Amino acid sequence: MPSSDSRFRPALAAAATLALAACSPTFNWREVPIADDGLVVLLPCKADRADRALPLGAESVQVDMAGCETGGATFAVAHASAESPAQAEAWLRAWRAATRSQLGEAQMTEAPAVLKRAIAAPAPVRLDAQPPQKGAAPVQVLWFAQSKKNGGVSLYQATVLGRPSAPEAATTFFEGLRLP
Repeated sequence: MPSSDSRFRPALAAAATLALAACSPTFNWREVPIADDGLVVLLPCKADRADRALPLGAESVQVDMAGCETGGATFAVAHASAESPAQAEAWLRAWRAATRSQLGEAQMTEAPAVLKRAIAAPAPVRLDAQPPQKGAAPVQVLWFAQSKKNGGVSLYQATVLGRPSAPEAATTFFEGLRLP
């Protein structure tokens, strides 16, 4: 006959698993460095990284990205390195236009933004978009740039796609962008 201890082990294991799951937060914020230019972001989950070529106007630009998905939203930062402020300005205009084009008929609000230590040209810009389809994911984007010691410019696009289950998550993400 099994002991009373062995009869309760499966129940205890199940209870322990549930307790651990309850302690595991959906938004587990961590600092993540982006590229080698000094930007540090707060991401709510372990970052996945990828590189890809992005068509910006007449050029194909190499962009590296870090991001993750949790709590009903995707949080991501993309980075590109321009050789000059003029090239950075052109790329940022093309990047914004490409993003607006992808959002189609979404209701969009674009406005100047502020980010400590971001350069004034190209200036930081914030885009908030709500697709017209009921239940479609909203999009929040912040573009900004940073001067590099070699005269180049680092361009960034920080994005929240979706409606995070924690209302303050998007604010935490955008306020967690830190330039050196």
